[in-house]
Amino acid sequence: MARTLLLLLLAAVLVGRPAGGLLFPRASPTRERQELGGLWRFRADRSPGRQVGFQERWFARPLQQSGPVIDMPVPSSFNEITQDPDLRRYIGWVWYEKEVLLPARWLQPEARTRVVLRIGSAHYYAVVWVNGVQVTEHEGGHLPFEAEISRFLLGTPGEPCRITIAINNTLTPYTLPPGTIEYLNDESMYPKGYFVQNTRFDFFNYAGLHRPVLLYTTPAAYVDDITVTTELTGKIGLLQYLVSIQGGAHYTVTLTLCDGDGVVVATGDGAAGVLKVPNPVLWWPYLTHERPGYLYSLKVALSAEVDGEVLRDNYTQPVGFRTVAVTRNQFLINGKPFYFHGVNKHEDADIRGKGLDWPLIVKDFNLLRWLGANSFRTSHYPYAEEILELCDAYGIVVIGESPAVGMRDSINFGNKSLQRHLAVMEELIHRDKNHPSVVMWSVANEPASELAPAGYYFKTVIAHTKSLDPTRPVTFVSNAKYDRDRGAPYVDVICVNSYFSWYHDPGHLEVIQLQLNSQFENWHNAHQKPIIQSEYGADTIAGFHTDPPLMFSEEYQSAMLKQYHAALDQKRTEYVIGELIWNFADFMTEEAVMRVLGNKKGIFTRQRQPKSAAFLLRERYWKLANESSCLASPKYSDVCLPTAQAIKGM
Repeated sequence: MARTLLLLLLAAVLVGRPAGGLLFPRASPTRERQELGGLWRFRADRSPGRQVGFQERWFARPLQQSGPVIDMPVPSSFNEITQDPDLRRYIGWVWYEKEVLLPARWLQPEARTRVVLRIGSAHYYAVVWVNGVQVTEHEGGHLPFEAEISRFLLGTPGEPCRITIAINNTLTPYTLPPGTIEYLNDESMYPKGYFVQNTRFDFFNYAGLHRPVLLYTTPAAYVDDITVTTELTGKIGLLQYLVSIQGGAHYTVTLTLCDGDGVVVATGDGAAGVLKVPNPVLWWPYLTHERPGYLYSLKVALSAEVDGEVLRDNYTQPVGFRTVAVTRNQFLINGKPFYFHGVNKHEDADIRGKGLDWPLIVKDFNLLRWLGANSFRTSHYPYAEEILELCDAYGIVVIGESPAVGMRDSINFGNKSLQRHLAVMEELIHRDKNHPSVVMWSVANEPASELAPAGYYFKTVIAHTKSLDPTRPVTFVSNAKYDRDRGAPYVDVICVNSYFSWYHDPGHLEVIQLQLNSQFENWHNAHQKPIIQSEYGADTIAGFHTDPPLMFSEEYQSAMLKQYHAALDQKRTEYVIGELIWNFADFMTEEAVMRVLGNKKGIFTRQRQPKSAAFLLRERYWKLANESSCLASPKYSDVCLPTAQAIKGM
């Protein structure tokens, strides 16, 4: 019970922060939502200083009245929608606008309805106006933000609501991810005022409204936030909850927990407490149990008295009963050893860039399950909430990563960057804290963690992350040497990226096992923590074949994987707890002499067609799943998965 009280106290600290609208917007008997996807008016500010839009107040009247506009689909990245190469590589402010007709019932004062504008992701900095009035601004892509706009709509029934969003994709040394703007002033070689955006990460800096924009309603008194944590005491599942209420000082809260069949298994009253569930069905990862991804539904009902009137609100929060723990050599889910055999991914596809696309998402999950992958890392930024909801339902384990990628210079480790990093972790954890699929936080990818300021920096970020969420381990992904990494002492799990026989000793497959074994031994001897091989791979052009295997051929990619797997098999019975291939699918990068229309390390093409390595990895992952399933659940003889040989015909 002491742990329960501690968790509730920590949850109270978290919920006491500005809400930020991070409950996923769901329709309910008291809530409506209106999607604003489709075509928006769009214009890039092509002035030298990119400030004409603000100087001429483009937000003050319909965008087409101040100049030409084009259609732009939302959600999508704007970069590859047109035939304009300047827009593809554009850096600066772009402007979006959409006029929306709202239901009249939303605008009636007596209805006491809040209307909220929610933006799923705007990369990188956004300013938002409604009918010419600024309502909010937000720094950082990849995470949602919102504003209540009710007061800007009163007295306008039947008239369109004009929403204007200005977005700037410029990256600086203090943004996450960081970047620099370089002005090339030699006018014998470059036009006057010419500049480029430099970054130290290997994916394209797509920009725009990447995720859904929507309006939703709540009553004037409403459920603002919910925090849930779970633990197991013998055969009893404990669900600790804390509900934050806004808009009313006098209220009652009732809670009903239903199982996957809708049967009520527990009830409670009050904004904070514990629900007890005898013999709960646990949330298990994909391929470790006959019912992976099992979810309960926590139904929260609010009744609040406001000015003599009773207002009601309802919200349903999915819940998975599961525990996570780390030992010196193991990662435990529900007390059972878990081995990550999965992928790294990107939100990336032809034409749409990083725009959320349901057919693509479902295709990717079907490929993950076909592959036998049980996990992925959200490299190198938070993914869409819709993706995490599917991970919860399918049992795909997630390492949730912040957008701290490309931190390669000492200036990236100063106080200004640190404050931004702490704020991002707060937003990320606030959004994703209730997802059972998220089992670990990664605070960065491949930072220059050998630099002197990195020690204090990561000690601070990791401590802050743990204070926000004491229920999950914390890591970051390193490519520094084991004896020079100043952040490694503070992580719970060592995540290491290495590309032996690719970036190191290119073409020499024979050195992989020796070098990989040395890597593992050095890291484990130095830190005595479990290790994940968080990246490894080789660029491969689909359809290129050579024998003997040569770099960029499909045969070379497969041969490299076999060498890595041989070394991993030696160590996964000791302290190596996972392997995540780089990458799930080919993805776009900035143009460079070492990139052929992007990064080609995918086991699938960008169009999601398999390379030879996909079949090799599938055979391995199903074999690993067969072993772990039989070990974790020996009583389920019918659950032990078919061997790789048996599933080849599936």
